[in-house]
Amino acid sequence: MYQNIIFDLGGVVVEFAPKKYLLDLLCDAKAEAAVESIVFESEEWEQLDLGLMTRQEANEIMLAKAREQGRAFEVQAVLDDWMRMLKPMHRTLELIRRLKKMGYKIYYLSNIAPDTLEYLQQQDFFSLFEGGIGSCQLHLAKPDPRLYKALMLHYQLDYDETIFIDDKKENAQAAYALGITGIHYRGNASLLKALSSCGIPIREHLLW
Repeated sequence: MYQNIIFDLGGVVVEFAPKKYLLDLLCDAKAEAAVESIVFESEEWEQLDLGLMTRQEANEIMLAKAREQGRAFEVQAVLDDWMRMLKPMHRTLELIRRLKKMGYKIYYLSNIAPDTLEYLQQQDFFSLFEGGIGSCQLHLAKPDPRLYKALMLHYQLDYDETIFIDDKKENAQAAYALGITGIHYRGNASLLKALSSCGIPIREHLLW
């Protein structure tokens, strides 16, 4: 019987869709591709998630690359503004509230930079979590199994009593390989079906 449900943060609990964000902000396909590569797909972004680089250090390197490509204006705009993307996903939050009322313990496991984690921890909804781990805290990132194991050990969770939900398939598969039930998040409807198949039926009309 399941007792614990672990949620990824970006793309599951809060919005994180760089392609859509850049499309809305820049409205230029070439600029969008260049800025996505310089910022969100960069080695610096990975280093931020691992807690191995400060935001200032990462931004300086990204801006240097942007100047070389003639994209300094666009990249600076994104670096100043991108956290605006992290809007709460209200349907997921309502689901979490429902799950808590049903007695499930809720945790998070996220690839996330220190300042981003701090920002989310200041939001009202964060009190819904019993606890969790950010990649920056242990210098490990999903799908590294050591990060999953660290959370399970810290909170003394049983693998066969735990569900993990992530919007990246490889991260859900990594959980499954450890004996945790991994669910690939592809939207609320598919998530409800997946939970139902785990013996957690939730009627959609009770949520929204």
